[in-house]
Amino acid sequence: MRKLISLLPYSLRLAWLNLLRNGRRSALSILIITITVFALTSAGGFGLYTYDSLKESTARDTGHLTLSQPGYFESDEEMPLSNGLSDTSELIRTMMKYDEVRGVQPRIDFTGLISNGVKSTIFMGTGVNDREFDMKGPFLDMRSGKTLTDITSSRYDVMEPEIMLGVDLARNLNVSVGDWVTILATTSEGALNAFDFKVHGTYSTGVPELDKRQLYIHIDSAQELLLSEKVSTLSVFLFDTEKTAELHQRLAQELETMPLDYDVEITPWQERAFFYNKVKDLYDLIFGVMGFVMGLVVFVALFNTMTMSVTERTREIGTLSALGSYPNEIIHSFLREAGLLAVIGVVLGAVMTALTTILLLVVDVQMPPPPGRTDGYPLNIYFSFELVAYAGVGVVCICLLAAYLSAKKGVKKPITEALIYV
Repeated sequence: MRKLISLLPYSLRLAWLNLLRNGRRSALSILIITITVFALTSAGGFGLYTYDSLKESTARDTGHLTLSQPGYFESDEEMPLSNGLSDTSELIRTMMKYDEVRGVQPRIDFTGLISNGVKSTIFMGTGVNDREFDMKGPFLDMRSGKTLTDITSSRYDVMEPEIMLGVDLARNLNVSVGDWVTILATTSEGALNAFDFKVHGTYSTGVPELDKRQLYIHIDSAQELLLSEKVSTLSVFLFDTEKTAELHQRLAQELETMPLDYDVEITPWQERAFFYNKVKDLYDLIFGVMGFVMGLVVFVALFNTMTMSVTERTREIGTLSALGSYPNEIIHSFLREAGLLAVIGVVLGAVMTALTTILLLVVDVQMPPPPGRTDGYPLNIYFSFELVAYAGVGVVCICLLAAYLSAKKGVKKPITEALIYV
């Protein structure tokens, strides 16, 4: 430690020795700064983890980009697939040529009634390809059975069309894997059509209201049920979510030159991520208020510490002034002490956050389910050097301000009065 101190410039060594005059008070000030930095960076790291998780889950659910007819998400269809996309093969080929694109999945959204032969209830259905569930990855929580089988596979039986039910929907209908259900829906021509499906699996979205209504069937089955070759949307999945804005711009430019018989609108995932946007706004406000409060705590603590230090060293200040030291030189010495306190506290706070981040990767700590959801999630925090830098700069500025106000008041005392101060 002494060797490390000896490497510091003389002015910082002097500041360190002045801090050691009252080691207990200096240690308490460092502890307050450490706790503040730890609180800000760990809470901010949790926010970054939450943002990233919600961002990925939303993008994996809706697709990073969604192609549809203009105004598809703002208005209801008069008939199923009346605002759908037809002959999408050219669109899919165009999008798949980009290296950033992981896959393009067509979807059909429809509603109707589902029955087990005794009880019926309303459902919200989605027709998808089997590859859809590979895109969702870990964000699909299968509770029983399996996802939809590839219709080109030898394991797929055309006489037993498959369906996946939300876990609460299956519970309400009292059906399980292997049971049969009947779906009744309105076709694109306005007639009623009904098909029988065999339950292939149950899953949970984590949202009770969706689990009571949602189901998946093969997109071919959905087109046959609705008597249409159209699809509702095309979901574009990327390898990297950060490339969304760039690819959005490039696709929009290319679609303008394509000879399509209909207009196509591209919607990025952010415009459909209502839950993500609300949570982000809430967390930003919470962290902003918390940062302001913690900043006030540091300011009051350091102002009190530096005021006591200035008061105790009033005769020293008078002696230095009598020997010819300028007021700014004396103030700078106190600023160096406060800056040294701040730097030590910031480093210790950052180390505590890093250790906590590593600990949470080893120890499984589960958070309770958020409002409107049934499943909890693991507690993790991200260690961000950028966040540490912001917190560190803020804390250092606050400490320097507190030291400046305290020292400025001390150096204003007349020399004669300072020399006889007791």
